[in-house]
Amino acid sequence: MTKYMDYMISSHPIRVFNPTIDSSKQKIKSLAIVHAGHLPGRTLQRTRAKFYDWAFVMITGGSGYYQVNDGEVQRVEAGSWFCLFPGASFNYGPYSDGYWDEYYFTVDGNRVQEWLEHWLPNPDLIKSATFDDSLIHRMEMMFMLIDSGVPSNMDRAALILESFLYDLVSQSDRTEMNNRESFVLKVIDDISKSLDKQYEPSEMASRHHISVSTLRRIVHEYTGYPLNEFLHRLKVAEAKNILLNTELTVKEVGEALGYKDSFYFSRVFKRITGISPRTYRDRVGQ
Repeated sequence: MTKYMDYMISSHPIRVFNPTIDSSKQKIKSLAIVHAGHLPGRTLQRTRAKFYDWAFVMITGGSGYYQVNDGEVQRVEAGSWFCLFPGASFNYGPYSDGYWDEYYFTVDGNRVQEWLEHWLPNPDLIKSATFDDSLIHRMEMMFMLIDSGVPSNMDRAALILESFLYDLVSQSDRTEMNNRESFVLKVIDDISKSLDKQYEPSEMASRHHISVSTLRRIVHEYTGYPLNEFLHRLKVAEAKNILLNTELTVKEVGEALGYKDSFYFSRVFKRITGISPRTYRDRVGQ
């Protein structure tokens, strides 16, 4: 077991763990932690770095960048994590005038391939996470197990790391789903509030920087109706409100909602509600 600690840099020491364990004494053969560490206040940058094992890097403070094979330079923020893996070169690190706080775990074993196939997509992209006290505690627990030098504890640390990474991926998935749902609700709400504007589908899509086909898909998936039918139903719902609370004629109500042909408006209204606009006003408005 090799452990380096530097108390001269900050009150939070740099910790680097290089365990030397007889692998024959470990019961988990498909996954092993080979290195781990905590680098608070890191300023070192790496250029065209290559790795023989998989590493998982969690950033809990500061900011910087991450680039794989001269691809897009991705911004790294506190609350980000990323992968380093064989077969690629990496440029990464804090910005030249900054720092970041880093936890990392390097692993060996064919179990990683299973992760990639089933629940760890796009390993070359930055992922987000909320590193609260419980997640920090789990990383510190892994350090304690690694530092013990006991083979069974190394097995436990590897299994904790697998669970830890799975939870990080799940957290990222939930965040992505929440962001998507928020965007969809924003689109639907905008459509609902724009009935009097009489936007064409292309204009609606342009307002949200999406294609018309994406707009149609979003509306259908969220409401169960094609875009045009959803618009008709929104307009009929608004027409009900206008008929009961104003003295506008049926023709004027239809025109206010974009129906230039009052007969067409009446047909749409009756198809959806089962009665004509005039009958609706007479029956419900009494």
